[in-house]
Amino acid sequence: MALNVGAVAAPGHARNNKTGSWRVFCPTLDTAKCNKCGTCALICPEVCITLSGEFYSVDYDFCKGCGLCAEECPKDAITMKKEEK
Repeated sequence: MALNVGAVAAPGHARNNKTGSWRVFCPTLDTAKCNKCGTCALICPEVCITLSGEFYSVDYDFCKGCGLCAEECPKDAITMKKEEK
């Protein structure tokens, strides 16, 4: 099984731990700013950010909206947007 840099488990490793309706914020990636460094994937505690083609993407089924990816992105390519219900 191939894993991303820093990953300790495959994406969606805990299939019964999907994010519920309680998530308030979700990350949005600006690909024009992204330098593909992988910091977001490395720091994500839920391992829900993976390289998908040329850019990283978020598996929103498992993202908890913690904001660590946005906080640690060196290019400010990730912003936390209020979840639309």
